[in-house]
Amino acid sequence: MVHILSNTPSILNVFISEIRDAEVQKDRLRFRFNLVRIGEIFAYEISRQMEYVEKEVATQLGFAMVPVLKEYPVLAVIMRAGLPFHQGFLNVFDRSDNAFISAYRRTQKDGSFTINVEYSQVPDINNKVLIICDAMLASGTSMVNTYRDLMLKGKPKHIHLVSVLASEEGLDYIRKHIPQQDISIWVGVVDEELTAHSLIVPGLGDAGDLAYGKKEINS
Repeated sequence: MVHILSNTPSILNVFISEIRDAEVQKDRLRFRFNLVRIGEIFAYEISRQMEYVEKEVATQLGFAMVPVLKEYPVLAVIMRAGLPFHQGFLNVFDRSDNAFISAYRRTQKDGSFTINVEYSQVPDINNKVLIICDAMLASGTSMVNTYRDLMLKGKPKHIHLVSVLASEEGLDYIRKHIPQQDISIWVGVVDEELTAHSLIVPGLGDAGDLAYGKKEINS
């Protein structure tokens, strides 16, 4: 199932409009902060599908039964653009263990490229709910390669794949290359066009560069 949050009018659409806006993007701090706020909204929406147990809480005047998370999810982030987005999830799921994956684009002389997963640091994910977040889902290759790398390290009971902006082509690529059982896909908005260089149009540009500054080389 694909959940597209912008299909329902909410404050999320305001934050997405700001990270798209070329003028607002000049404020790097605001760009990162909006990604954090968007991550918090996604975390809330996903939390509604998780398991809860009743807990007795002592107040100053008595006792209250409150539903609390049965288990916190593991949060996985694809660096570097996904870092502020991930922080939003961590603000909500503040007791979660975290996985960090370094994936980068290696461009060839003919303009083609491959996505390489170079490094991953992963806690125990066996029989856990796993959330994999990245700011952009363009070709879908980074998400698929990250998924495959994580599956070598454990078998979660459910996986949420989350991106702020996605292309139709990227979603199709995920559907073709990731088994659909026990998988949920969450995106803020879906754009139709993907260029030959895997840039989403209208998109927003390079999220990593907008958050942290332009990179000169991939190394």
